Amino acid sequence: MDDCIRVTGARLHNLKNVSLSLPKNKLVVLTGLSGSGKSTLAFDTLHREGQRQYLESLGVVTGFVSKPAVDSITGLSPSISVDQHLTNRSPRSTVGTVTEVFTYLRLLWSRIGVRPCPGCGKDVPPPYADDTEADEDAEAGQRPCPHCGTPVPGLVMGSFSFNKPAGACPACTGLGEVIRPDVRRLVDDGKSVAEGAVRGWNAKYTDWSLPVLRAAAGHYGFTFDADAPLGELGDRQRDLLLHGVESPEFRRHFPDTEPPATVAAGRFEGVATALLRRYGDRADDPEYRERAEQQGLVKQPCGECGGTRLRAESRAVTVHGLGIVEAARLPLGELAAWLDGLRGRVSPDEWLFVEPVVADLAERVGRLVDVGVGYLTLDQSTPSLSAGETQRLRLAALLGSGLTGVLYVLDEPTIGLHPSDTERLIRVLRRLRDLGNTVLVIEHDLDVLKAADHVVDVGPGAGRDGGRIVAEGTPEEVSRTEGSVTGAYLSGLLSVPASRGRGDSATAVVIRGARAHNLKNLTVRIPLRRLVTVTGPSGSGKSTLLLDILGRAARRHFHGAGEPPAEHDGVDGWEHLSKAVLIDQQPISRVPRSNAATYSDVFTPIREVFAARSRGRLTAGHFSFNVPGGRCERCEGAGVLTVHMHFLPAVEVRCPACKGRRFRPEVLSVRHEGHDIAEVLRATVDEALTVFEDVPPVATRLRRMADVGLGYLPLGQPATTLSGGEAQRLKLAKELGRRTTGRALYLLDEPTTGLHSADTARLLDVLQRLVDAGHSVVTVEHNLDVVRASDWLIDLGPEGGAGGGRLVAQGAPGVRMAE
Repeated sequence: MDDCIRVTGARLHNLKNVSLSLPKNKLVVLTGLSGSGKSTLAFDTLHREGQRQYLESLGVVTGFVSKPAVDSITGLSPSISVDQHLTNRSPRSTVGTVTEVFTYLRLLWSRIGVRPCPGCGKDVPPPYADDTEADEDAEAGQRPCPHCGTPVPGLVMGSFSFNKPAGACPACTGLGEVIRPDVRRLVDDGKSVAEGAVRGWNAKYTDWSLPVLRAAAGHYGFTFDADAPLGELGDRQRDLLLHGVESPEFRRHFPDTEPPATVAAGRFEGVATALLRRYGDRADDPEYRERAEQQGLVKQPCGECGGTRLRAESRAVTVHGLGIVEAARLPLGELAAWLDGLRGRVSPDEWLFVEPVVADLAERVGRLVDVGVGYLTLDQSTPSLSAGETQRLRLAALLGSGLTGVLYVLDEPTIGLHPSDTERLIRVLRRLRDLGNTVLVIEHDLDVLKAADHVVDVGPGAGRDGGRIVAEGTPEEVSRTEGSVTGAYLSGLLSVPASRGRGDSATAVVIRGARAHNLKNLTVRIPLRRLVTVTGPSGSGKSTLLLDILGRAARRHFHGAGEPPAEHDGVDGWEHLSKAVLIDQQPISRVPRSNAATYSDVFTPIREVFAARSRGRLTAGHFSFNVPGGRCERCEGAGVLTVHMHFLPAVEVRCPACKGRRFRPEVLSVRHEGHDIAEVLRATVDEALTVFEDVPPVATRLRRMADVGLGYLPLGQPATTLSGGEAQRLKLAKELGRRTTGRALYLLDEPTTGLHSADTARLLDVLQRLVDAGHSVVTVEHNLDVVRASDWLIDLGPEGGAGGGRLVAQGAPGVRMAE
C-alpha cells in the first residue's frame, strides 16, 4: 500500500510544474510567504481532486467539479477542508446552535427542568418520564400543579429554542435585539424639510412628499410648515414626519380620527416607519441592511427579554437552580465543570433519564475546550467569531466524527490563538493524525512548524516568484536548507526587528472604568505616538477594550455616529488627536464585483491610462466591467455565467463570449506595456508594479499594498474571497493613501493574520513609519514578533472568559512589567 500522496506536475495558478511526495498519516505543514502557492497546492489541487475522485467513485457525475491542472495525483484519500470562511452569518446562529450543544441543553431542560406554577408560584417537578414533552415540535399540553391544581403548560424542546415560536421572545422573535430609528441621524433639526432636513431624501423625493405631508396635516386640522426648521416643529408635525399617520406615536394625538384612505389624501408613511419597513422586507440582503443601519437605524437589546431571546416562561425553568439562559452564558470551560458535578445533584430517577444526554453533552463541550475555545459562551453569535474561532469549532466537530483514512486540509488554525493555547491545538492536530488520518495544515506559526512530522516550504517569493518547492523534510532538515526563508526563521538566523525602545510617552488616551463583557472595571492608559500592543489569552477582553470601547468611542467623538461604545465610564485624551482610524477584519464588501483594484482606488488611474492609450477612441468608462459600454454584455463583465443545477448547488462556468476576459474585443485590443486590461486584473500587485512603475498615481497605490504584505494579491481577486487579515491590510493600504494632517490614532485587530514571518517584518516597518511620523498605532495581537517589536504592551488576562478581563501587566517589552 502506498504510504505517500504523490503529486506530479501541478501547474495551477503560480505553481511551477510542482512534483512532491507527502507522507500519509502524518502532520504535514505547508508554509511559505503569503501568495507563494500554498493554498493553491492544498485546497485548489489536493482537496479539490480528493473530492472529485471520491464523488467519481460513487458514480456521481463530476463535470461541475473540474480537474485541477496536474499530471497526476496518486495515493489520495477523501478530503475534508476546514478553511477561514464563515458560511453561516445569520443573526440567529450561535456557538450553541452550530455545535449542537444547545440542542442537548434544550433536551436536558425539557426532561428535568423545574418550572414555577403560575398560580401558587411553587416549583412544579419535572415530567422526565413523559416522552411527549421532550419532543422537539410536539404540542405542549397542560397538567395540574401538584400544590394548587392550577393548569401548568407543558414543556417541549421547542420551548427552549429562540428559533421556534414556542420558545422565542414575542417582542424580538428570538433575535435578542430590536431595530430602532436614530432620529439624530435620520434628520437635521437645523434645516426645514424643504431645505433637505431628511437625510435619506433627494430633492425629487422631497418635492413629491411635501404635498402628501400637507394633505395629512389638513386631514387632521393643522398645518405642516415645510419651511420651518425641524427643531421648531411641534409634536404633532414631528410625529407625522417621522412616524406617519398609522403609527401609535402619531395616533395618540388623534385617537378618534381615522387615517386618510389614500396617499393623495394624506396617507403618509413616515420617514422612520418607511425605513424600518424596507429593512424588514429585505432581510436577506445584508448590503441593504448595512446601508439602512448607516442611514439611521440602530440595534438595541430587546426590552422584553433583555437580549436573552427566549420568552419569560422558558427563562423561568431551572435545572438545579440554573436557568438555560444562565447556562448558555457560562464559558464552555465552566459549563463542562457544571456538567461534571450534575450527577451528584440529581435524583437516581432523574439520572436514569438524563445520563445519556449529559454524557453526550460533556463529550461535546470537552472537545470544544480541547481545541482552545473554552472561553466562548453558547449564546455568542457566530457572525462575531473570528476566522480562527470558526475553524476551531469545526475542528472540534471533526474530533468527534471517528473517521480514519481521511485527508484533512486546514487553513491557519492558529489565527487569533494566544501562544499559550498553541500547544493545546497541536495536541488536537496530533489526535486527528493518530486516528489514522493525514493532517495537512497551512501555517506560519513557528511552534506548529517545529511540531510537524513533515514541512514543505513553498516559494521562494510570492506570485510569479513563488510556486516552487524550496525545501521539504523534517523541521530540522528545512531549517538547514539554504535559500529557504522559512528555514532561516526556524534556525534563528533571521528574526523580526526588536523594539525601538521608545517606552512610555507624556501624552496618552485613558479608558476609565471598562466593564463590558468580562472586563473588571479596568482603567487603562495607552501611550500616544507609540506602537502599542494589547495582548493576552483568547477571550481575555482585548477586542472588547480596543474595538468595542475605544473604537466605538472614537467614532462617536470624531464623527458623531456609529454604535454606542460598550459599557465604561469615559475616555480621556482626545484633545491630543485629530482623528481615529479603526481597521478591523470585517469584510470590505459582500459584492463579488468588488475586488482589490476597485476597493484600493487603483483601478481608476489604470483605466485612465488605457483610455489615453486608445487615442480618443475609448473613455475610461469603457474599461470598467461594472457598467455597459466596454464590458462583455453576455456575462455583464463578470467573466462567468451562473448555471443553476436544480437540486445541486449553482455552478459558475467561464463566459463563452469573452472566454472569461470580461471585456469586448475592441477594449482588449488596447495595450499598455504589452498588457491588456484583462491581463492587468489577473496580475498580482507586485507584477502590476513592474507594468506601471512609470505611472505615479498607479505605482504609489500599488506600492502601499505591497508594503503591507499584499504584493502577492491579484488585482482582480473578488473582495468576497479575501481573508480577514487580507481585508484588514487592504483597508490599511487605502488609509495610508489618504492625506493626514495632525495626529491620527490607528486601531488594528491582528493585522498579521495570514502573514509569514518575513511579511510580518515588512508590515512592522510600515507601522513603525507611522509612529515615526507622529501617529499612534494600537493593535490587538498574539504574534510574538509584533509583541517584541512594540514600544508598550498591555497584557490582559490571566485567562479567557470569566477568568480574564484584568490588567495583568503593562510596560515596555524586554523589561519586567508591573501591573
